[in-house]
Amino acid sequence: MYLKEHRTGDRLIVAACDQELIGQKLNQGDVVVEITESFYKGEIVSEKQLQSALGRATSANLFGKRTIECALECRMIDPESIITINGVPHAQLYRI
Repeated sequence: MYLKEHRTGDRLIVAACDQELIGQKLNQGDVVVEITESFYKGEIVSEKQLQSALGRATSANLFGKRTIECALECRMIDPESIITINGVPHAQLYRI
């Protein structure tokens, strides 16, 4: 999985995806999402490293089966918050 952290002041946005999704453009109806290197491609991380980053995150944007399963295992996202775009699972996390 790729993990990239984006910091703005005291906010931490975590972007994570399965490695094979980098560079893909997902189309479904009116929804078009591009999984760009600039936003998602940081370090290749283990499940434990991703879970640690999610624990610190103010928000997160997640794509891919392994990435979503990892976030579910540590209860950072709810199964009902997962959507599928062109067959790829996606979830977002926000802490208020």
